[in-house]
Amino acid sequence: MLALMVLLVSVAPAQAVAVEGRSVEYGSGDVDVPAFLAVPKAPGPHPAVLFVHGRSGWNDRLRAHVLRLAAHGFIVLAPDYHTGRMIAENPIEHDPATEKDVELGLDFLKTVPRARADRVGVVGISRGGYHMALLAVRRPEVAGVVGYYPHLASPNAPEPVQVYRYMPEVEQIRVPALLMVGDQDHQLRREMVVRVGERLRELGRQVEVVVYPGAQRAFDFRRNGRTLGDDLAREDALRRTAAFLHRILGGR
Repeated sequence: MLALMVLLVSVAPAQAVAVEGRSVEYGSGDVDVPAFLAVPKAPGPHPAVLFVHGRSGWNDRLRAHVLRLAAHGFIVLAPDYHTGRMIAENPIEHDPATEKDVELGLDFLKTVPRARADRVGVVGISRGGYHMALLAVRRPEVAGVVGYYPHLASPNAPEPVQVYRYMPEVEQIRVPALLMVGDQDHQLRREMVVRVGERLRELGRQVEVVVYPGAQRAFDFRRNGRTLGDDLAREDALRRTAAFLHRILGGR
């Protein structure tokens, strides 16, 4: 079976580095896209990562996630692609214009001092997984992708299509992929992630799917009803993500 069930933290932690974070902004047509940039204080250069939030939008919990990831030695840019277009939290419909807003974050990373942005990793959270998959296909500098319980269906497709069919771009992904989901996540999301992993493996692509026992949706930052499974998954997923990104981008 492709999916790997993880019981304990299995990736050795790296020594954390000091990080500074700040708000930045870049243009996308007539829209200013606010973003959060986290940069290690060490001299560098550092591998670059684009972090794409989900349908719930940008928040302090995701900011903490970005800072923890950057402490593993990455320059991380997280576009707040909802605020720039005044999109409310948890929108039902997907605005295709946000795809360009997110994509231009890759160009912004190339302007960041000490960022090694010729090869970039993309981390997508939930609906951010849709953007993650698009970038893996559209942008040659994307060297690998990480999906946290990623939404891998076309978000504006009719509901039956979203439930049972992954987005067509999935089969065009040729870069290494790490996909993680909790076994207590919604059944259809969990099954979709596993099915995508199986299909990529059939196509000869490099993919790892991790299913965390006892972990729920949003195991990395959920506040209410947290379980031990959520806590273990959060820590393992971060270390696993850092190890994966260093492997494909170089660095430590």
